[in-house]
Amino acid sequence: MAKQSAPQELAGIAPKLVEVTDEVLFGDVWERAGLSPRDRSLVTVSVLAALYRGEQLGHHLRVALENGLSVAELSEAITHLAFYAGWPNAMTAITRLKQIADERAAA
Repeated sequence: MAKQSAPQELAGIAPKLVEVTDEVLFGDVWERAGLSPRDRSLVTVSVLAALYRGEQLGHHLRVALENGLSVAELSEAITHLAFYAGWPNAMTAITRLKQIADERAAA
């Protein structure tokens, strides 16, 4: 997986937040050996969907696909979390996954 980074256009207003995001979150936490990038992506997508964090979800769905998760696996995870995180959250997440899957199929 290519190293992730905080949106650099935010550095002008929040340089420390961008620095900590890049160095601690993506430079340390995402690189730790305790979980594979694939597993970290599954956890991250699940939490973002459960918490209705749509702004970050699209990026992390793409990362999850790059990290080896399939559209079918992500769909199954989202379906499963519907019963624990709420139907609207799951429907929003699955709609976003479909958009990304459609974009990838068209490319």
